[in-house]
Amino acid sequence: MIASPPSKGGELAPGRGAQSTKVSAMVQTTTHEAQSKNACRNEDARTSRIRELNDEFRRGAQQHIQYLGRRLVTAGVWALGPVACFDIMSRVRTFEDFDGGNDPWHEHDFGAFDYKGHKIFWKIDYYDKEERAASPDPADPGATCRVLTVMLASDY
Repeated sequence: MIASPPSKGGELAPGRGAQSTKVSAMVQTTTHEAQSKNACRNEDARTSRIRELNDEFRRGAQQHIQYLGRRLVTAGVWALGPVACFDIMSRVRTFEDFDGGNDPWHEHDFGAFDYKGHKIFWKIDYYDKEERAASPDPADPGATCRVLTVMLASDY
């Protein structure tokens, strides 16, 4: 329905007020639905960007590590020896076993696997560039220092 044009005084022509109210409500509802869809699309794009940065950081070459953040290995993993550390870090870099249980937010920021009888966890945390507080926006590599921590489950 289309409301009739306003009269010279700026008011709707007589008899069209109720129809105009319905149209206005429909436009507001449609606008709200569009905003919700855009917010979902924006959130999907944001999550996708975080996932992309996490994968790049986790898999990346040394230059990406320094640009996006740093990696830590706990003393428990380190105690397994250099060959084990190399093997475990290789598994972290190539990890693809994401599911709803270990990746509920679809950001690829956590993983777990077994290595020679040891349960290994890895996780990515997001800090501001000074590493004093949480990142204001993990989707922005200019504002975020990623920290990848690899640990024994018993270290957690």
